[in-house]
Amino acid sequence: MARVEQRLKEMGLVLPAALKPPAGRLPIAMARLVGARVFVSGHPPLNPDGTLARPLGKVGGEVSAEQAYHAARLTGLAILGSLQRALGDLDRIAAWARVFGMVNAAPGFNATPDVVNGFSDLVLELFGPEVGVHARSAIGVAELPFDIPVEIEAEVALVA
Repeated sequence: MARVEQRLKEMGLVLPAALKPPAGRLPIAMARLVGARVFVSGHPPLNPDGTLARPLGKVGGEVSAEQAYHAARLTGLAILGSLQRALGDLDRIAAWARVFGMVNAAPGFNATPDVVNGFSDLVLELFGPEVGVHARSAIGVAELPFDIPVEIEAEVALVA
């Protein structure tokens, strides 16, 4: 078994099915392989069956910072699921290059880095500091699709 998949199993984590959007269609690739890079579209937190995870709403309002941290972790699993489907093997990832985290923030909520740490902590636990460390932005936004609390996109480099 691949190293990252083994680590997921040891941690009791499951990669969710592909996103099942609640409305409309998404004419995009959730993970787009271009040369030795993969560009990962914005992902929401998902349940194992690919549906949107709850709670929904604004962080600092209907959603607590702790719930949003967990949502960011679920978003990380969703991204890993898309990467697994695109690459076949998560061990092909040589580096997490860039991460962009968006938090559906209630007015006055500014602890967005703490929320997106849910994603970063997961990646570092699974890949270790050599591969898992990444550049990152974590911003608050007025709205996110489907009222999700967190959306994250990324770029990874592949083993040559």
